[in-house]
Amino acid sequence: MTQYIKTQNIQVAHCLHHFIEQEVLPHSTITPANFWEKFSTIIEKLTPINRALLATRDDLQAKIDCWHKDNFGDKFDFLTYKNFLKEINYLVPEVDDFSITTENVDTELATMAGPQLVVPIMNARFALNAVNARWGSLYDALYGSDVISDDNGAENSGVYNPARGKKVISFAREFLDQSIPLTSGSHVKASQYKIFGTHLTILLESGEQVELLNSDAFKGYQGTSEDPTTLLFEHNGLHFEINFDKTSEIAKSDNAGISDITLESALTTIMDCEDSVAAVDADDKVVAYKNWLGLMQGNLTTELYKNGKTIQRKMAADRQYQKTDGEKLTLKGRSLMFVRNVGHLMTNNAILLADGSEVPEGIIDAMVTSLIACTNLDNTSNKNAFCNSAKKSIYIVKPKMHGPEEVAFANTLFEHVENALALDRNTIKMGIMDEERRTSVNLKACISQAKSRVVFINTGFLDRTGDEIHTSMAAGIIAKKADIKLTPWISAYEDNNVDVGLACGFSGKAQIGKGMWPIPDQMSNMLATKINHVQAGANTAWVPSPTAATLHALHYHKENVFALQKELTTRKPANLDDILTIPLAKNTQWSEQEINDELDNNAQGILGYVVRWIDQGVGCSKVPDINNVGLMEDRATLRISSQHIANWLTHNVCSEQQVLTSMKKMAKTVDSQNKNDTSYQAMASDFENSIAFKAACDLVFLGTKQVNGYTEPLLHSYRLKVKQNN
Repeated sequence: MTQYIKTQNIQVAHCLHHFIEQEVLPHSTITPANFWEKFSTIIEKLTPINRALLATRDDLQAKIDCWHKDNFGDKFDFLTYKNFLKEINYLVPEVDDFSITTENVDTELATMAGPQLVVPIMNARFALNAVNARWGSLYDALYGSDVISDDNGAENSGVYNPARGKKVISFAREFLDQSIPLTSGSHVKASQYKIFGTHLTILLESGEQVELLNSDAFKGYQGTSEDPTTLLFEHNGLHFEINFDKTSEIAKSDNAGISDITLESALTTIMDCEDSVAAVDADDKVVAYKNWLGLMQGNLTTELYKNGKTIQRKMAADRQYQKTDGEKLTLKGRSLMFVRNVGHLMTNNAILLADGSEVPEGIIDAMVTSLIACTNLDNTSNKNAFCNSAKKSIYIVKPKMHGPEEVAFANTLFEHVENALALDRNTIKMGIMDEERRTSVNLKACISQAKSRVVFINTGFLDRTGDEIHTSMAAGIIAKKADIKLTPWISAYEDNNVDVGLACGFSGKAQIGKGMWPIPDQMSNMLATKINHVQAGANTAWVPSPTAATLHALHYHKENVFALQKELTTRKPANLDDILTIPLAKNTQWSEQEINDELDNNAQGILGYVVRWIDQGVGCSKVPDINNVGLMEDRATLRISSQHIANWLTHNVCSEQQVLTSMKKMAKTVDSQNKNDTSYQAMASDFENSIAFKAACDLVFLGTKQVNGYTEPLLHSYRLKVKQNN
């Protein structure tokens, strides 16, 4: 049983109360009495508003369901539908043109373009890997991934393979020719890099001495000018290094003695308290908050066992260079960190109201994560060595908001937190996830509600698809999952995010982002296709790993995003009617085999993710799909699959028995895929008593009853049962 301490008009779980008073507040000037008084007031004032917003969601959905039932099939008329959405205030009136006025935004968000990582904050090792992914070895990323083929004896065999290394070097030289071309010749023929005065000179194999075509690209060095160990360059606003290590086996085989090329990679990282974690109670929340405190204090560490040795991982220091004019140059050694709070829906037993009801988790997150972030804002103390924001800003991503009213509520919440923590107005910056339908179709109005603190909008295709299905559940049969991506609303939605962001003045002030690459083992495929996100005008996009961040950084060297954004401001904006187009199946004359194949695909994905979430508390992981391809799965992917089957059940495409048969069949497949996991609990051996299997079934069979199709309420309730049983 959770133990509580009553303070003011709230009851705080003992573990959270102790953490805040003993581990956080000593790093601030705020007294415990003052903190709890202000926090209690915020909770009492804003909880009723939060609840009212959720009631509005339910009311709108009920009206939409009724309208579709009354206007089903041939009765459906798009213009009538659109007018109906306006009448119920689902579509709000267009707002006047404006530009965001956000100030004190760090360069990583405003004037730089590069990859963004999203990691579960409850996993300290992942968090440290991500924050340290600001810089990454291009050689390691290439050598260890499928970007370099195994052809012609270039296999990745575990020991260094010179044939593979030669391919890596060749790839890297092409990168140098593209990003820092020479006045003549090629880096492929370079035999030596030398610093003469303020210039970098490259000696070619032919004996010719050449320079960089753009001499300003050379920014500094490490070592000595006579014998540098590192040369620093800048291209398209991103830095990279050429490294020289004479002891390196790679350098010994390289004509110019280059041992590596290190790229500035993950400019920003979202430390996630939401979709990628399984935080269901006060104990879990404290784990998340402790890791956030460690990141803000710069003292988070973790140990791992590798190659027979125990290694302590900690946050990277800033990088120091010598400029040719004698001045010193310091570059950030770590990724700029956001923290993603939860949305408005869930509550948590970490804090209770006087009547014993749970407090909205988003309110708890806002106050606690901001308090912790305050401990990093003092640039006069020794904590400055691990300063997150040079502009003294706090960056919070706010997910799963539905429309302008909910963005306005988040803005109000942040104002109250700023007042309570004695912060200047708009110290807390907001990232808006454009991942719910009511936000997409009212995006400009949403941004206007936070125009003085917004620093980020990002498309979340997966959650957006889940909400699309649930919102239009009663409209008809949704297309197969693969076909949904071919319907008009997807591309219009993605384009609209960029169009609106640019029209609201984001370029040079804030991030316009794109979603995750979901297949972490297919880096060659990512390198070939994810450049589309850059070319779409996004100055950041999500990647699943530090390796992926380093490889995706290459795209920002190929394309100058800010130049592209200027061009995109002249195109015709995306059409709202396309965004509102419901992805219904055009032809539903599917065979029984086609239906069963679709069910199996969905069921396997649901079970593969849910079993780890429920039994092991893993909120995000690489889950093998039905074809044993590892995919990054989180609650957003689960939302799609469960809502998709629920839709087909609603419209009698399949029967409950068909679905249950598929679930049991796929449970055996998932059990087999996890047979080497010693902590895994099989489902198929005892369906009746498998809590994870019951949870997966409920997500489908109770899918139409889940608020906006969200999976969190059921996942949390079943995870709590497992924790109580343990």
